[in-house]
Amino acid sequence: MHKKNKEIWETALNQPDEILLTIKKSEKMKNDLLFDFTVDKPSKTVSIKREFAAELPLVWDAFTKAEILDQWVAPKPWSSKTKYMNFEVGGRRFYAMVSPEGLERWAVQEYTSITPKTNFKMHNAFADENENRELPGSDWDYVFSEQNGITEVNITIFNESLERMEKMIEMGFVQGFKMTIDNLEKILETLSQQ
Repeated sequence: MHKKNKEIWETALNQPDEILLTIKKSEKMKNDLLFDFTVDKPSKTVSIKREFAAELPLVWDAFTKAEILDQWVAPKPWSSKTKYMNFEVGGRRFYAMVSPEGLERWAVQEYTSITPKTNFKMHNAFADENENRELPGSDWDYVFSEQNGITEVNITIFNESLERMEKMIEMGFVQGFKMTIDNLEKILETLSQQ
């Protein structure tokens, strides 16, 4: 992370809770696609907007099928392995991020709402290898739309506690998420050519 960006995040996290604080990072990617990442500390919310040069059904599949998710969702050099995934309302995905040394960091995602090709919502919580959840967690809302072959994904993450959100940011969530989205862009490019 650039020193300036690190200083911005550290300054933001040390602000008093009563101060309305929104950190916003927008950039145009090399192919002129939007990537917007906003942290709003008072509302315990992270908002992400990202465009992909791929059709909506392919992007939807990349977010909802384990065999594709496992190819991109972990920031390198980590990998992802899904133990099981049942993408339906009330269904769950139980998966681990695996370090090069074999350390596993498990999480449970429970799907609370699904509108095919346009929206799904889930609750996310860290867990141990036996699926015992570490609460509090976070609620994720994904909205998908396509225009002229460009698919936009809007993700809103509401953290159940400010401490959890701050810990995620300190652990490198912003950088890690950007890395996973870069992974996804490469996967979509490959899948689009098949």
